[in-house]
Amino acid sequence: MRVAKWLIPCLVAILLVGAAGCYIQGGSPQVISVPAQQNTGIWVTGQGETTAVPDVAILSLGVEAKGDTVAEAQSQAAVAMDKVMQVLQDNGIDKKDIQTRQYSIYPITRWVEDEKKEEIIGYRVTNIVVTKIRKVDKAGAVIDAVAQAGGDYIRIQGISFTVDDPTPYYEEARTKAVKDAENKAKQFANLTGVKLGKPTYISEGAVYLPSVNKTYESAAPLPATETPISPGELKITTNVQIVYAIA
Repeated sequence: MRVAKWLIPCLVAILLVGAAGCYIQGGSPQVISVPAQQNTGIWVTGQGETTAVPDVAILSLGVEAKGDTVAEAQSQAAVAMDKVMQVLQDNGIDKKDIQTRQYSIYPITRWVEDEKKEEIIGYRVTNIVVTKIRKVDKAGAVIDAVAQAGGDYIRIQGISFTVDDPTPYYEEARTKAVKDAENKAKQFANLTGVKLGKPTYISEGAVYLPSVNKTYESAAPLPATETPISPGELKITTNVQIVYAIA
């Protein structure tokens, strides 16, 4: 490949300046400086993790009723749900901590072979709420109480655990993440024989606060003994990316 003689000075200038552009004006090569984006410094990612004991239980529960008509199914569900709601309030759960999650009405059908079609034989009404139990040690007693109040209509779908105020746990996790990143940066600096400067960029990644989920299903009153509930521990994790200058 042959390069025109008038291009040679321009190519040399590009190599010397570093990623510059050039154009020809009046037959002479001109160099135009174009700032290039540079990734400099030591880039590291740090991770911090802490544990928390859950102080809130989140219980998903409700009622399900069947009837020959929509009105009949709705009436049965409403009566059962009123009893459940009263029990929740009697156990110290505030109305603001109870939220309707699902309300549905579906036909119940069966296949009629002779006519080759489905026919409606009734209706099913489902009303599910999610409630926060702020005294975790009372979760088992609450479950037993609502199961007894709802009778054969009760549906308890599951329970999970979380913390009401995760802020201090986030702060602890961030402290550990930054320290982890700093240790990594110091190691890189020592390995490469450079001096570590101050951070020039800091970015927080995902902060993960999981909930401990336990499947719990009940469609009938529970036995006399209180249901045992164990909240366990939560692991809160955060990641930070830090860029340190090379001094």
